[in-house]
Amino acid sequence: MRGISRASLAELQQRLTALTAPPADAAALGDQLFAVAGLLSRQSALRRALSDPSRPADARAGLAAGLLAGKVSAPAAELVAAVAAARWSGPGDLLDAVEQLAAEAIVAAAEQAGRLDELEDELFRFGRIVGAQPALRAALINPFAPADGKRALLTELLAGKVTPEALRLITQAAVNPLGRSLDASLEAYARIAAERRERLVAEVHVAVPLSDGQRGRLAAALAAAYGHQVHLNVVLDPKVAGGLTVRIGDELIDGSVATRLAEARRRLAG
Repeated sequence: MRGISRASLAELQQRLTALTAPPADAAALGDQLFAVAGLLSRQSALRRALSDPSRPADARAGLAAGLLAGKVSAPAAELVAAVAAARWSGPGDLLDAVEQLAAEAIVAAAEQAGRLDELEDELFRFGRIVGAQPALRAALINPFAPADGKRALLTELLAGKVTPEALRLITQAAVNPLGRSLDASLEAYARIAAERRERLVAEVHVAVPLSDGQRGRLAAALAAAYGHQVHLNVVLDPKVAGGLTVRIGDELIDGSVATRLAEARRRLAG
């Protein structure tokens, strides 16, 4: 995912962060977003309608909200409406974004429960187990096998032996792979877990709150500069007289008016 789609996803990831504070809510949100991704995967006309750049963003968001009203939680419906209002390079990117947000919500639940390292390892390990057991692989990838049967098989094999988040993601990969192979889905979810574990945290001081769009653009710019996903912790700071300051680790990026004025005074004094 590149260009317009990548910037849109970065903005939505910032929205997701605010919705995944309680682990139970994060996991439930992930399940609902995966259900929406399944619907979009089956309905190509709906994907096109929700990503059509010739339709106003409000109209696309309204279509999504109307379809999901009463069927998912308010936060899930609002997030999907925001996905529809965003700009995408094509319908496939919109579907990929919903799936990515779903997986990230479940990964966030694992992180907040202290199970992120286990989750990453379990996804990789299950991928290797499936590769080594042809009978199991055949049962899970069989397109004619009922979904309930696959869920029951995975519950019998894995319940109590892996984290709840791993069971959720493995079940999703087997039951509703969204056009990818089982191996590709497991690898994608493991990569999301690894990226979250390795992500950078930026402490951002601002004089006034940032809009969702500003947060998304700043996160995308920092991610491009550092080569990692960057999570923003935004602090309202009256000492920042306009602009902002960003600290990542020991590095300070200072773009505040106060700092620029102080630098100008030093130059004049010199």
